Amino acid sequence: MGIGESGFGVGESGDRKFHWRDVLKLGVFSLMLLAAALSHSQPRQHVVELDGGVVRSDTTQRVIYLFFSGHEFAGDGDTIASVLHRHAIKASFFFTGDFYRAAALRPLIRRLRADGHYLGAHSDKHLLYASWERRDSTLVSRTTFTRDLWDNFEAMRPFGVTAHEARHFLPPYEWYNREIAGWCRDSGIVLVNFSPGTYSNADYTTPDMGARYVPTDTIFERILRYESVRPSGLNGFHLLLHIGVHPSRTDRFARRLDELITELTRRGYRWERIDAGTMKNDSPRRR
Repeated sequence: MGIGESGFGVGESGDRKFHWRDVLKLGVFSLMLLAAALSHSQPRQHVVELDGGVVRSDTTQRVIYLFFSGHEFAGDGDTIASVLHRHAIKASFFFTGDFYRAAALRPLIRRLRADGHYLGAHSDKHLLYASWERRDSTLVSRTTFTRDLWDNFEAMRPFGVTAHEARHFLPPYEWYNREIAGWCRDSGIVLVNFSPGTYSNADYTTPDMGARYVPTDTIFERILRYESVRPSGLNGFHLLLHIGVHPSRTDRFARRLDELITELTRRGYRWERIDAGTMKNDSPRRR
């Protein structure tokens, strides 16, 4: 049999010849193999979640996301802003509605906004969402949660920050559960939290807390040790500090912030705002 309308068939010698559809399938299969090989040769993005919240961004990228939260205190704000400006890096600041409404803090907030930092929400009244003893026990109603969060967004408007810009949200006390994360997700909010392991978030502790108190030098050393011994270092890390602490803590981490940024930059890390590193959602929706 030669080439006819049916294409390639079996020849008189019995040798197998390919139909044109077989040739096409072979080509497609080869492209699939090539695509698979390429996908395995490149690291995949790995975002770490805990109870529905993003606690670490892409662990394949040598990027750190520096967080600062604020509610009652802001004594280190100007120092922090100056250090970040000197290093020409951007950070993410999460403030409560009470913080945004404080007249004395308006110049600082405007400075952070002008310098290009991320300004986000931290709840309006710094509510405790879940029981410390039973994390799955939610302490607020959905109505209370929604009203409080949107009051926080409303307090940001005088600084030109919209809910759409501020859809990455740090929960008060950095404490939440799956139900709270679900309410955020339903509203188009990305709940983010600190990456555990370095104790950086303990920079607020005071000497009267006894064993819970963590000195600045200890936090500094733990951050660098974690970076040295972990396979992914601080890749994609959400490094949380506080913009201010109780006056009884005189050993403030802000005094070593410049040194920390210098050292981690020397180790090859870049610094980005949180909205550059996590998944993008639609604009927040009040529900």
